[in-house]
Amino acid sequence: MFVIIGYVVIVGAIMGGYVGGGGHPAVLFQPFEFIIIIGAAIGAFICGNSMPVIKASLAQATGTLKGAQCDKAFYLELLLSFYALSSKIRREGLLSLEDIIDSPEIETIFTPKIMKDHHLMEFIRDNLRLLVSGVDVGPLEELMDQTLETHHEDAHAPIKAVKGVADGMPAFGIIAAVMGVVHTMESVDQPPAELGKLIAAALVGTFLGILLAYGFIAPVANVMEERMESLANAYKCAQKGLLCCAKSVSPTMTAEYMRAMIPSNMRPSFAELDEQLKANKGKG
Repeated sequence: MFVIIGYVVIVGAIMGGYVGGGGHPAVLFQPFEFIIIIGAAIGAFICGNSMPVIKASLAQATGTLKGAQCDKAFYLELLLSFYALSSKIRREGLLSLEDIIDSPEIETIFTPKIMKDHHLMEFIRDNLRLLVSGVDVGPLEELMDQTLETHHEDAHAPIKAVKGVADGMPAFGIIAAVMGVVHTMESVDQPPAELGKLIAAALVGTFLGILLAYGFIAPVANVMEERMESLANAYKCAQKGLLCCAKSVSPTMTAEYMRAMIPSNMRPSFAELDEQLKANKGKG
């Protein structure tokens, strides 16, 4: 939502200032400049990235138009889920998870919002299997660290691809402008008024390249990076919960250890968490 609002502000400020200064918007409509700049950028994006990175980049870039996944409600449900998991382990033992890790019954522990994140659930399931199989805490923590490091590198690839497009847009704008100047130079026999229009059209290429780079694409890459870091923190929070379960930490302290890892702007308060835990017990 904020991305769309930002786009509206950018276009409104630029066009408002341009028209207010006496400019004519029709001059900025240069479809062939768009073809050169955007077409070249798409071509460079395709030839510079693998298909999985291209798909992930498009999915994450368009996803910035929606709300963030890791909000306060998401973290609260993550805490509630691990509280329920820790409680089950304390009541029935670690081996009680053996039959439910891959079964629909796991939905009685993890909330729908957490279940919806298939990658996070895969991370949780894989490490619960290792817990049930008797892996020690030390090797388990080291393995989770390696998994999270790999996940972070994979998640950064789409961001790098989108930033690459943003970095290249001004250059493609210059290419479009140079080609416009070439066309102007081969039309020197035209009247000055016509030459002025050709030069204006050429300069629009530079304008478009810079605007698209810093006004539209780079901000999206920044939002993608912010959300990637937020999701990475959710994985670390889940890691802390799994380690607490492995160390037989009490459900209350498991939730508190995890809560301490949540960024302050999304961290549920002690009272909010306690209220939700009491509400869940009431339902049970």
